[in-house]
Amino acid sequence: MKRFISERGQSLVELGVSLLILLYLLSGAAEFGVLFFQFVQLRDAAQEGALYGSMNPTNAVPIEDRVRAASSSPIDLTDVTKVTIAVTALDKTTNATKTLSSACEGDGLFVQVSYTHHIFMPFMPQLLGRSDIPLTADVTDTVLTPVCP
Repeated sequence: MKRFISERGQSLVELGVSLLILLYLLSGAAEFGVLFFQFVQLRDAAQEGALYGSMNPTNAVPIEDRVRAASSSPIDLTDVTKVTIAVTALDKTTNATKTLSSACEGDGLFVQVSYTHHIFMPFMPQLLGRSDIPLTADVTDTVLTPVCP
């Protein structure tokens, strides 16, 4: 009888340890899923801004407005303190940056959207040595209008 009781205790300890490991792996998968979903949202918003900017490249404000209006969940893109947007024009021959007002047909329009993801999984910040993961999505599109002089 004593042998049966000690084996039951051993099984309970094994279950507790394995369940802890499995739950930690499951929460890691959930963290990765949220992180990936946020990255996809940033990439789609950058694509939206680059598409709009390919037709209207002369001013960054409407391009940034288009990026911020692209989505509000899971990241609120309208929050200027958490989401940063950079818009630059690239020369078609040298690939050097140039002013947006001088961008014309064939040049590149580079839109970059950045956000810092705060890790919600317990103990992971201690393992990684950081509590945030920077996410950056960028898209380069070809300027279609105006025609170069």
